[in-house]
Amino acid sequence: MKKMEHIGVAVENMKESEELFERLFDVKPYKREAVESQGVLTSFFRVGNNKIELLEATHDQSVIKKFIDKKGPGFHHIAFSVTDIRAEMKRLKEQGFRLLQEEPISGADNKLVCFLHPKSSNGMLIELVQDKL
Repeated sequence: MKKMEHIGVAVENMKESEELFERLFDVKPYKREAVESQGVLTSFFRVGNNKIELLEATHDQSVIKKFIDKKGPGFHHIAFSVTDIRAEMKRLKEQGFRLLQEEPISGADNKLVCFLHPKSSNGMLIELVQDKL
């Protein structure tokens, strides 16, 4: 893994959350994008060398809706940038981590992504992120 790519935050209301983070960081989001396959609307803030991704459910079957119903809004996941997502997935699987996807899926911000199951990573949802070529 190269570096932390972003921190994901589950929100109930994107407009209100964007306004809050704009005031907090004194910066506007640089990108808003729907990821239909995941049922989420995303909004990205750049804060120094770091990124924050806000995630709002777009329908009741969304993983974000289920997360908020169970745990409430807040920290959702931490993402790490990788050079070769398939090689990293293979390495982590060999180390005993459970993957939520067998193949990388298309994610927001022009990325390929894969998540590690929280039960295999100390209760944390970890996302592997690679730039699409």
